[in-house]
Formats: sequence, structure tokens, C-alpha cells
Amino acid sequence: MRLFHLAASALALAAAATAAQPAFAQDEATKKAIEAEYDGYLAPLFLHFHQNPELSFLENQTAARMAVELRAAGLEVTEGVGGTGVVGMIRNGKGPLILLRADMDGLPVEEKTGLAYASKATQTGQDGKAYPVMHACGHDTHITAMVATARRLMAIKDQWKGTVMFIVQPAEERVGGAKAMMADSLYGRFGKPDYALAFHVAADLETGKVSASEGIQYSSSDSIDITVPGIGTHGAAPHLGKDPVYIASQIVTALQSIDSREISPLKPVVVTVGSFHAGSKHNIISDEAKLQVTVRANDEVTRAQVIAAIKRIAVNIGEAHGLPANRPVTVEVIEGTPVTSNDPALARRLNGAMKRALGDAAVVPYEQQNMGAEDFTYFVGEGPGVPGYYFAVGGTTPERIAAAKAGGPAIAGHHSPLFQVAPKESIVLGTRAMVAAVLDLAGKK
Repeated sequence: MRLFHLAASALALAAAATAAQPAFAQDEATKKAIEAEYDGYLAPLFLHFHQNPELSFLENQTAARMAVELRAAGLEVTEGVGGTGVVGMIRNGKGPLILLRADMDGLPVEEKTGLAYASKATQTGQDGKAYPVMHACGHDTHITAMVATARRLMAIKDQWKGTVMFIVQPAEERVGGAKAMMADSLYGRFGKPDYALAFHVAADLETGKVSASEGIQYSSSDSIDITVPGIGTHGAAPHLGKDPVYIASQIVTALQSIDSREISPLKPVVVTVGSFHAGSKHNIISDEAKLQVTVRANDEVTRAQVIAAIKRIAVNIGEAHGLPANRPVTVEVIEGTPVTSNDPALARRLNGAMKRALGDAAVVPYEQQNMGAEDFTYFVGEGPGVPGYYFAVGGTTPERIAAAKAGGPAIAGHHSPLFQVAPKESIVLGTRAMVAAVLDLAGKK
């Protein structure tokens, strides 16, 4: 994933503030038990995942290890769902079916954190090129916490009833893994959940805190490829050809007018050209330029409007510069995901459960900081009709945050080669929060 949204609405904080302490509230002893599990079992597992990241749809070894871990915890496990996806099931009597999801792919980023356990992994991508690979978005913490959650729920089966479906999802970074698992009849094969839950570690949220919205949690995201043809010629004789670098540069500049001149200032939009490739030598005008664009929006109407504007602008700039009719600029949306929103009623309920289990101070208000995206939305919402709850788990210690505010090293964002989180604190809190949510939804009352 990608950039991250801090989460939790002020209204959600008020929900159940005066509720009585439930019998299943996680006390200090439970916290210590999960911490001991981390020290005794999970820490080496996290290091393994961190040092052996794999690219989207190529998470073969990660998926195999997750299958081994979930089987060892006592789950029924199915591999190869939607490609490299893994599904683990705990069946514990009559009760709700709850989906818990963790994403497992890494990013084509060279780690530069300087950590003793930094990734040095490389991998050949689906395009045949070799890349350095890093867990630059914290997915290693997500899958480690999933193992911890499975082991904990198995240990306390006397406290809840129902079925928990553990989804180890590929290719979140390409916003395609959830869609692939759904296309592989995930719900037809394993049952349609009553609830679906997930969390993301957040580098810009301090450890010990969780946060979730009662509405929009993530923006939409679309990856768009623009191909600009040209007519190659000598760099000293540009009049004899059509320069795709110049034409593509005009497109890059014009795309920035969409946000400033076509969309309401009250509607958040991002159009970013992340890649521009053309040419091979100083004095050759090439015959093609390629742009890779990411688009973000916070509602589906605006999303469609922006994509249509990109197509109109790119194609017409090509025509304005005299590209022949049989060689137009082409615009292709190659992958995308809609807006991810939490179910309001479920968010109010589980934010209250988090406060009771983790303490009032652990649940902090929602403040949307950027336009990160998620493909968790394919598991939930109006399409499949499953209420969803996605929350943030703090990943950076208060000491590091205070040091950064005092002028020390900045906290690196997600997808940065400097990205890092506090693994123990993140995994322990993520596990406690997930267990608290399951016990609220399926616990014996």
C-alpha cells in the first residue's frame, strides 16, 4: 500500500463510552501473554518475513510459510486462492463468520534503513526485470500479527463461538489481490462473511494507538498507462519527425489542470505522473514515450470524471501536435480500486470495543492525512454486501516521534526506502485489537 490514512472519527470515540466493562476485556495479563508470544515465537517469524519480501503476485515463499504457520496453529488451510492467496479457517461452533485479512506483498524498493535486519532481497518481477525488494509498507507486521491472532483465538476458543476466516492476500500494492481472490469464488467456496476486518500499521501514528473512521478510510486508486507515439529522427532535425518527449511533457503539464480547473476545490483529487520513459541517446528523437500515472479521488463520480479528463487531454494534445490518425496517444487504465469505506454502525461498535479492551486513550480521532488507497474494498461494501472495518495501528514509538518534532530524523513515510516501524509494539497491539474485535462480535456474552 502505499500512503496511509490515520483513522477514527470523533463520533466513533463517543460510542459506548459509558458502556460497562465486558467480561472479555483484555487485561494486563492478556497483554503480557501476547508479548511473551512475540518474544518466544513471533520475533524470528517477523525477521524472516522482513528479510525475505516478495513482489505482488509472486509471494510464493511467503504464502507457503503462512500456510505452514496457520496449519501449525490448528487451522484448516487452502492454498492457491486467487494466485498465491491463502485461506485459513477456525470453525468453533454456531456463530458469525468473521473475515480477517492481512496483505503479504513487498515493494520494488531498496531498503536503506540501516537496520541490522534490513532486507537485501532481490527478485525478478513479472516483467522479467530484477528488482530490490523491501517491506516498505509494513505488510510483514500484518502477516505476523495474523499468525499471532490465529494462535491466540485457538487458545481461547472457550471464549467465543463462530467461524473465523483468515485471508492472506497477495498483491495489495497493485490493488489486484483482493479482486483476484474474489474472482476465484472466495465467498462461494468458504462462505460469505458477516463481517470483514483488517488493519494497517501506520508510521505516522504512535505505538499504543489505534484509529478508524466511521466512513471513508481510503481513497480510490487507478494506475494509468499513457503511450505517446512519435516519428523518430535526428535530434538536429526535429522538423522531420514528431517528438514524443515534447508531446508527453505537454501532457504531464496539462494533467495538473484537472485538479485546479476541472474539479471542485472541495473534492480532493491527486493526479501524479510517477514514471516518464523515452529515448536512448542525446541526439535521437525517439518514436515513443511512456507515462505511468496514479489517480486518487474520494468518491466514484469524481474518480470517473478525472479518468475521462486524462483520456481527453492526452489524446487531444497528441492530435494538436499533428500525430497521424493511425498513431494516436493511447490511455489505458491497467488496475484500480474504488474508495474504501468503513460500515458506520460496525465502526461505532468496534471503536467502542477497542476503547474497552485497550483503554480510552488508545483510540484516537480520525484525521485524513493523505490519499492512500486499499483493495480491501473488494471484500466489503455494496458489491458483496459485507460490513467492513479497517483500522490503523500505530507503528512509531512516541520517543521517535518526539525526536522528529524536535528536529531529529524525520519519520519516513510508507513506500520510502527509509520506512521502518517498531515491530513488537505494532504486532502486539494489532493482535490485541483483532482479538478484541472478534470477541466483541462472537464472544460469549
